[in-house]
Amino acid sequence: MSARQPSFTRGLGAAFVLALAGGAVLAALAPWLGLGTALRAVIALVGFAYVLYVIGSSGERVGRITTIACWCVVAAGAWLVGLPLVGYVLLHVGLVWLVRSLYHYSGVLPALVDLALSVLGAAFGVWAAQRSGSAWLALWCFFLVQAFHALIPATLTKRGHTDAETEDAFAHAHRAADAAVRRLTSVTR
Repeated sequence: MSARQPSFTRGLGAAFVLALAGGAVLAALAPWLGLGTALRAVIALVGFAYVLYVIGSSGERVGRITTIACWCVVAAGAWLVGLPLVGYVLLHVGLVWLVRSLYHYSGVLPALVDLALSVLGAAFGVWAAQRSGSAWLALWCFFLVQAFHALIPATLTKRGHTDAETEDAFAHAHRAADAAVRRLTSVTR
């Protein structure tokens, strides 16, 4: 988990760019690959781009390559298995949630709140697609809701100090006490 907080404004920018790119790529690929295959390709590409954005915005350096490799293996497996479209979309939403939870939260409660946000975003995306028939609007609604993850705190506990801070304070106090005892014993000799 990173100390750098995500920004709602950056999330809105990413939502706009991803929706615009996804809509354009779908419009370009659909005549060549057919709508179903093009839709699956766009979901995978936009999901991968968003995962890269999440990893890049986290500031965390550990596990980036492993996370990307695991995402690619699972996404390729989902493509090859031929999941139904609903399962395919939910798998990618779950992957986005998992990566964001791993890189931005330090507890189960914020991750569960983020899961609810991911499901809500998927519901709004489906609603927009059904109402308008626009891939751009569906992607925009999904990623717009995802931008609100910046408002979820990294931890929802009420502790004043983390364990590392408490341990560091204890170690500092222990060293100070040792130094004081050494000074006292050297003065009495």
